[in-house]
Amino acid sequence: MGKEITVAVMGCVVNGPGEASAADCGIAGGQGEGLLFKKGQIIKKVPQEQLVDELFALIDTL
Repeated sequence: MGKEITVAVMGCVVNGPGEASAADCGIAGGQGEGLLFKKGQIIKKVPQEQLVDELFALIDTL
């Protein structure tokens, strides 16, 4: 059985990571790009088309 984690999917790169700081990881969408974050700390900015793949890669590291 896997480990329980909390994943946040936010719509705003300005407030999203802070509002979802209790989540283990997540993404926040922007115009054409988004942010990948872990415990409210921004990990990196990625193009929109890579956002979901990058999120799953981050989840695999938890």
